[in-house]
Amino acid sequence: MCAALGVFVLIATWAAYTCFASHLGASQAAPLTLAVWALLTLCAVKHQLAQPVALKIGPDGLSAWNRAGGLLTQGRIAGCSQWSGRLLILALVPDHGRPRTLLLAADALSAPVFRELAVLGRRGAGA
Repeated sequence: MCAALGVFVLIATWAAYTCFASHLGASQAAPLTLAVWALLTLCAVKHQLAQPVALKIGPDGLSAWNRAGGLLTQGRIAGCSQWSGRLLILALVPDHGRPRTLLLAADALSAPVFRELAVLGRRGAGA
């Protein structure tokens, strides 16, 4: 996913340069293109740092943690959607605040943990 994100940043930057250069000329398009690249790179890095790297399944719900050990989201599992054992979307409802969704790929978790989360999600959804 990191490689795909990097390719996206490069393609979007090249598209911006092509658009700017056709209207402004190559020399005036360079600073704008650099700004687009910096903004996209900053957003990509922020997105990568916000990804959960640890999950804790507790009796009262699920919590997701980032690389720095900070809590990203926590709440009881209120629903789920599952696609053919490859992808699981869990709806987490915290004690206060808005509900959050957590997208989990099957290859990011061990098979028993993925099954346990799928069962907890179906239970939480009342299925």
